[in-house]
Amino acid sequence: MTRQYFGTDGIRGTVGQAPITPDFVLHLAHAVGRVLKRTEKRPTVLIGKDTRISGYMLESALESGFNSAGVDVVLLGPLPTPGVAYLTRAQRASLGVVISASHNAFEDNGIKFFSAQGTKLSDVWERDVEAVVATKPVWVDSANLGRSRRLADADGRYIEFCKSTFANNLTLKGLRIVVDAAHGAAYQIAPMVFHELGAEVISIGCSPDGLNINRGFGATHPQALVDAVKAHRADMGIALDGDADRLQVVDAQGRLFNGDEVLYLMVDDRLRRGEPVPGVVGTLMTNMAVELVLKARGIEFIRAKVGDRYVLEELEKRQWLLGGEGSGHLLALDKHSTGDGLISALQVLQTVVRSGQSLSTLLKDVVLFPQTMINVRLQPGQDWKASPQLEPETRAVEAELGERGRVLIRASGTEPLVRVMVEAQDAAQAKACAQRIAKTLTL
Repeated sequence: MTRQYFGTDGIRGTVGQAPITPDFVLHLAHAVGRVLKRTEKRPTVLIGKDTRISGYMLESALESGFNSAGVDVVLLGPLPTPGVAYLTRAQRASLGVVISASHNAFEDNGIKFFSAQGTKLSDVWERDVEAVVATKPVWVDSANLGRSRRLADADGRYIEFCKSTFANNLTLKGLRIVVDAAHGAAYQIAPMVFHELGAEVISIGCSPDGLNINRGFGATHPQALVDAVKAHRADMGIALDGDADRLQVVDAQGRLFNGDEVLYLMVDDRLRRGEPVPGVVGTLMTNMAVELVLKARGIEFIRAKVGDRYVLEELEKRQWLLGGEGSGHLLALDKHSTGDGLISALQVLQTVVRSGQSLSTLLKDVVLFPQTMINVRLQPGQDWKASPQLEPETRAVEAELGERGRVLIRASGTEPLVRVMVEAQDAAQAKACAQRIAKTLTL
């Protein structure tokens, strides 16, 4: 059974259009509540959200849906996605719910779920929920309705958790840091975390109005951070996305470092301290330069499907700790159960402070390969895999690249497109090879 509503990261869409409507969200929460009650007599669910104006409407719908199934609700208010995951575990709740569309514009919103352990839920669980959504609701009577309350100082609890992942013998005193929260869920929390660890903090993207989340700021628009770091002569810049689960970093010279580079930095820091790193999980899109430098240091590297939930699945299967995506979703399972932009940023800062070296020096061995991505639009009914030229041309390109490049061809999950990506040490070669393969799909 395929999933109708759930995608790679919960349910997401345009507000006011199915499935992001208050009636569906109420029905969804009711269905989730019924699934929870199969194993728990009186479940408790935590609900957090980002700063989108639609969050209020969807929060009310979720609250009503859960209460109608006999599930208690604890409201957290605006809080980063990883903060909800942490509090779900810390409060011994049955489930955590986040109202957010992550890095999307304010017109979109979505619903994400976390298990009692603070981890993303399985495809099987999502299919179970969808099966119940397809049935008629079973409203509980008045005596068995769920109750709702707000959790006091949810922000403060999460701030202390973030700080606990930073080495006790280190401080950020003497560092000037620009913090960009994308006008999102971490707009108050992120500046406080770095300030309380001793840094001088300059905040940008920390003035949400319900409509400006991710607009011109944050991890998906890093130029604002680059400009601010240069203007304020800061030592470093930290950019989060709307729900603060992804990270981009800028150094004092204004150079931007992506998630692939930060992932390697986290590995390198542990190796410098003599900690074992048996393996690392990236995705199909992880830059090949990172794979090669890890293998050169004797570390196994595995590629998962795109999406942090699939990275997490591979880590758990192998009992490894470190993984992530170039987009800035990073996992350090000895620090948190899910990807956390703030905690990842603290790991970067910890490495810089402890080593006394700049990011560019620490990452001198990682020279990212140029990547060329070509999106080929498909004709209605076109079977792109049936192209007679595709396989032989792909094999020819792979032979030409050898072990110093790679090819990735995959269909888009949301549009009638095939994405052709070629990675090579030489940018011109990557571009020419990608064009050769793309041409076989347009003949």
